[in-house]
Amino acid sequence: MTYLEWPRRVAAIGQFRVDNVELPVLDTASAHHLRKVLRARHGEEIVVTNGNGSWAFCTVDDAGVTRVSDVHLDPELPATALYLCPLKGDHGDWAVVKATEVGVRRIVPLMSQRGVVKVKGESREKVLARWRRLVTEAAGQCRRTYDVIVEDPIAVANVPDDVAVCDLGASGDWRGLSSVAVGPEGGWAPDEWDTARRRVGLGPTVLRAETAGVLGAALLAFQAGGWGFTLNGVGNG
Repeated sequence: MTYLEWPRRVAAIGQFRVDNVELPVLDTASAHHLRKVLRARHGEEIVVTNGNGSWAFCTVDDAGVTRVSDVHLDPELPATALYLCPLKGDHGDWAVVKATEVGVRRIVPLMSQRGVVKVKGESREKVLARWRRLVTEAAGQCRRTYDVIVEDPIAVANVPDDVAVCDLGASGDWRGLSSVAVGPEGGWAPDEWDTARRRVGLGPTVLRAETAGVLGAALLAFQAGGWGFTLNGVGNG
């Protein structure tokens, strides 16, 4: 994948979400982060994006930020999805951030039989709000310009048929996949998935649940072509 002026984007002191890239205005939280946390100085450069692929360079001034480049549009990433069981402590949060960094397009909280974290009621809203905040922050850090979509939780029984399941001892053939499901700390319950469901492996070792989530996300993004090459060695960018 080719990004316009990528080194300059990396060198910018930060990337921020705005409603209008043409006439960018930072919200209160972003403005506070820029000036109080990053301690931005007059004339320093940032990137702004609307979350739909459009972005531009801006400089910091006394009144806010001023756009100093044309508005560019990044190519959209492949439509990949990680179905991830919420995990204990901050392990699930860590996996969500890293999945965002490697290029997954959607993250779907998955409710499984052995999942320790139950996402319902007040807990459901807290988990969704936290994951959505985390993916927004991670997208800015890694210069993603398309929003990562965190969807509402779904039960295993309702997962679409084209979603593969990560399972111990399964095939390492990830070709053609765009979505995978990664289990909780205790693994999948017997017969939780029907026998016709495609299964894929994550290597020869037993992984922690959060590691499995990140590896699954990375393999999915890589296979889908989001990194410029697919697993079979055919370049797409």
